[in-house]
Amino acid sequence: MTNDSKWLATEKRYDSGIYTKHDVVMVRGQGATVWDENGRSYIDCVAGYGVATIGHSHPDVVKAVQEQAAKLMAMPQTVPNDKRAEFLQELVGVLPQGLDRVFLCNSGTEAMEAAKKFAITGTGRSRFVAMKRGFSGRTLGALALTWEPKYREPFGDAVDNKNVTHITYGDVDALRAAVTEDVAAVILEPVQGEGGVRPASPEFMQEARRITKEKGALLILDEIQTGFCRTGKMFACEHFGVIPDGMTLAKAMAGGVPIGAFAMTGEVADRMPAGGHGTTFGGNPLSMAAGTAALRAMKREGLSEQAREKGEYMMEKLRALQSPKIREVRGLGLMIGVELKEKSAPYIHAMEHDEGVLCLAATPLVVRFLPPAVISREQIDAVVAAFGRVLDNVNPRAERQAELAAAQDDMGQAQVSQGESIQTE
Repeated sequence: MTNDSKWLATEKRYDSGIYTKHDVVMVRGQGATVWDENGRSYIDCVAGYGVATIGHSHPDVVKAVQEQAAKLMAMPQTVPNDKRAEFLQELVGVLPQGLDRVFLCNSGTEAMEAAKKFAITGTGRSRFVAMKRGFSGRTLGALALTWEPKYREPFGDAVDNKNVTHITYGDVDALRAAVTEDVAAVILEPVQGEGGVRPASPEFMQEARRITKEKGALLILDEIQTGFCRTGKMFACEHFGVIPDGMTLAKAMAGGVPIGAFAMTGEVADRMPAGGHGTTFGGNPLSMAAGTAALRAMKREGLSEQAREKGEYMMEKLRALQSPKIREVRGLGLMIGVELKEKSAPYIHAMEHDEGVLCLAATPLVVRFLPPAVISREQIDAVVAAFGRVLDNVNPRAERQAELAAAQDDMGQAQVSQGESIQTE
């Protein structure tokens, strides 16, 4: 399918080029539905990579942003602000007990950068234990914790991961061996997102808490994607009865407005020297107003319970497909992964172009569904039915052959590359 949109052409012309662009221009969203410039509707199971948990353009967030934009949008954290104080009080009110100090920033990877620095000053140590298949962000500091080599290798020695030990997620013996007396923190996701939607076991989470306490290291949970009702609890750590020393937060926290935070205990916060970290836009009144409105909407509308019930329903429906192409359906709440026996990309593409459903990958084999918690059961039924049709109808080998044949035609019947025959990857 081709798209002659001037907006698509303009974005591709001036964008940095690091993103593989979809062939569609989205212009509007409401709840779990988005619309493109031609008026076609899509059920959104990407939700801004898990940002729009309360739904697109939630009226409370829209109102809060509109009102605050007319009053005050920028104010540094050295100058107290009413909306910042209000948001902090609201946030601490939903955080696990003891996490009552917050560093405010603008994104998840910034929250992870802050977490590393607070862990170093909080313990006087500089080594970290992170997880294989884990994803912690793409800034140079966060990249050291991120497992996938493809994210790190282009930047060579600039990624200082010599002080990071990556262990197999869920391996208690490996964790016990890795947490030595010089480890500042163990950093892990309660559910690995980019790593394939893999929930931790209760044993692993609880042992991580016990081992870090025993060794004097911090336990820092990455709740950037799992936090704020996504997994059926306000935070995923609640499923395991574990309270960490710190949590990185972002994505859904402000209903679509950029925001990030590192929440921690007072003991950790008080060991950072004054001026040891900072941010220009973090804690701005606009994002604070949006965050307060979003958090209140989550509680008032019972979005944790909605995510739990709808997640169980959606996974039950997906398992009922019983397609021979499905290896496993797994997840927690509305953070759902379907692992296939072949590459997921052709199916994700067909879901968007043929069925009007947006979903995304998590490793080459996994189709990930992250719908807003406000998605209806009727929409879930439509998504699952569409996925079933795509699994039945898409033939990746045939599609690959067609792509290579078209490439040959474009090159005047020349071979796609020297000596290459038409075959699947």
